[in-house]
Amino acid sequence: MATNYKEELTGVFGYPVAENPTCVMQQAAFEALGLQWRYLTIEVHPESLTPAIVGAKAMGFRGINLTIPHKVAVMPLLDGIAPDAQMIGAVNTVRRDDEGRFIGENTDGKGFLRGVREDAGIDPAGKRIVLLGAGGAARAVAVELALAGAAEITVVNRSVERGESMTGDLVARTGAKASFVPWTNTYRVGSDVDILVNSTSIGLYPDVDAMPDVALDDVSPDLLVCDVIPNPPSTPFLRAATERGLPTLDGLSMLVYQGVIGFQMWTGETPPEDVMRDALKAAFGV
Repeated sequence: MATNYKEELTGVFGYPVAENPTCVMQQAAFEALGLQWRYLTIEVHPESLTPAIVGAKAMGFRGINLTIPHKVAVMPLLDGIAPDAQMIGAVNTVRRDDEGRFIGENTDGKGFLRGVREDAGIDPAGKRIVLLGAGGAARAVAVELALAGAAEITVVNRSVERGESMTGDLVARTGAKASFVPWTNTYRVGSDVDILVNSTSIGLYPDVDAMPDVALDDVSPDLLVCDVIPNPPSTPFLRAATERGLPTLDGLSMLVYQGVIGFQMWTGETPPEDVMRDALKAAFGV
């Protein structure tokens, strides 16, 4: 009987990338379904992104994730960009289509939105949202919340240029009601806010004691406080919210759900979500 030793390749390109945990959940899912696939964690310096994409295509990679700092820089290197990723202005997932072309997608916002709806049990339609940050993750989350019918989105960011750019793009591309507030000192979250999202890297490993400079003194008791940081899942930001009795949603939810979407894009199979989540929890020691 013929034996097939060939492995289908996927992976993540980033710099730095050593602490990226995506391989843990994707490899666990491949093995659970008996798929001869491999997920590689690959450090790619910014100046090497072009040859890395060329090489991945030459080696027949079935898919790639992009993380800092490649989510925007990769876009002109691909054969096509999905409409929603074009709207977001960033790509975190690349899939190879039937013709061998590399197509850019963005699953970050979709993963976050599913977490809000399914894990937190909240429909963002009609809700007032404050979004901390204006990077790639913030853009993805903002676009998906806007498309889901959010009533109003306030972008809070230290860089005025990036904050205004993101807010302008959001309004122009989605028609959402959005505004920008410069983050010059402690940001006080008002009582009319329904969902607060930390989409910055504040609190990400190894700086696990850092916390966004926000005040929660006057918030609604129903305010949903979210963090996109998966490592560690329990950030000081979320712990502070929990101490006030506020509902929370951690970054593990977004990481798993965006990974589920990517897995389906690459393999055409439905992944075992529980296996993926449990693998990450074990890796994080939670």
